[in-house]
Amino acid sequence: MPLSNTLARVDADLAAGRVPMARRRLCGLVSSFPHDLALRRRLAEVYRLYGDAAEAGRWMYLEEDREADETAAFEERYGSPGRRMKALAWRGPETLAGAAVAEERLVAVRTACAEELGHPVDWDDPASYEEPAEEYEAPDEPWTVGGVLAGVGCGVGVIAFVSVWVLGIMSLFD
Repeated sequence: MPLSNTLARVDADLAAGRVPMARRRLCGLVSSFPHDLALRRRLAEVYRLYGDAAEAGRWMYLEEDREADETAAFEERYGSPGRRMKALAWRGPETLAGAAVAEERLVAVRTACAEELGHPVDWDDPASYEEPAEEYEAPDEPWTVGGVLAGVGCGVGVIAFVSVWVLGIMSLFD
């Protein structure tokens, strides 16, 4: 469906109070046209209807006239440059932004992410800006009576369940 048709449907959805449908349509459009700053702005307007400052800030992040409180909420919700790169859902070189401010902000986020991770990152390679998973470290605590009893109780419960199940199966063959 052409972009203009989908935008007409967004307008109709908003006029009819179908805000969630308008949001879904705009999310799809931004995904298909990540360089279209006007679509990002429209999506930010819809998130303002929800009262979601962080998401409004997310989609207005590349704009010169963005709101400081929305930007702060976005940066707090997506705390690291890597998470911001993922949230911005940009693809391709920053020059595709078509606006100097947007290009500068995209470069700043990518540069901060590369510095934090210690290697180059690329908008087209999400694995390059994926944050390393934190390794699980088991607690270094002694066993407790409660913990042992809970473990034994779980074991007894499993044995009882299996016993009843097996007896039920065996009764089918009697």
